[in-house]
Amino acid sequence: LLLLLLLKRKLYSFFSPLSCCKAQDQDLNMKYILGIGGMTNGGKTTLTNRLIKAFPNCCVVHQDDFFKPPDQIEVGEDGFKQWDVITALDMEAMTNTVKAWMENPVKFARSHGVSVSPVEDEAQSEEEIHILIVEGFLLYNYRPLLDVYDKCYYIAVPYEECKKRRSTRKYTVPDPPGLFDGHVWPMYLKHRKEMEANCMNIEYLDGLKSKDELYEQVYEDIQNTLLNRL
Repeated sequence: LLLLLLLKRKLYSFFSPLSCCKAQDQDLNMKYILGIGGMTNGGKTTLTNRLIKAFPNCCVVHQDDFFKPPDQIEVGEDGFKQWDVITALDMEAMTNTVKAWMENPVKFARSHGVSVSPVEDEAQSEEEIHILIVEGFLLYNYRPLLDVYDKCYYIAVPYEECKKRRSTRKYTVPDPPGLFDGHVWPMYLKHRKEMEANCMNIEYLDGLKSKDELYEQVYEDIQNTLLNRL
């Protein structure tokens, strides 16, 4: 209850730079962009779906919504279609979507069916806090978006657990035999190394924790960040 009340107050000081590469100005003081990154089947979407229900004025952009059509996915030297690389995604469209939220979060929320907190007047509307959660497996490997995040999380699980979870998931395009070891895991290792070289200050989350533990950890972290900036 305290957090919900605080989110509706005029907290200009809350949105000073937090942890990644973003250099904010006063025009972005009431906008907060949270990255929930991580490996395949790490628990990103589950965590994201709980967070968007917990915070008012909260929208989400899922990176998976920007996959190109199957006929545009190339076959790599490993013999598999290259789904787990940045070129499999329309990142320009994703970037434009994030920018649309940054330009007008209220309009973006309403156009995506997200309820916004009622305000008494136009001035108060401009002072409302709005949150965008960007969720995906390659969030921190695309330079045009590296400077938009206020807070960066990354969920990881060990090889065996990841492979087990992946084998139980049903995808629109089913995994061919050998895809995990021949493409998915090697690409994860490659992209994580690239990500760690991108100067990002990322908070790593243990994907072996229960869903409740992960949620409570991130929720409390955001709440504490808010309270510490009062």
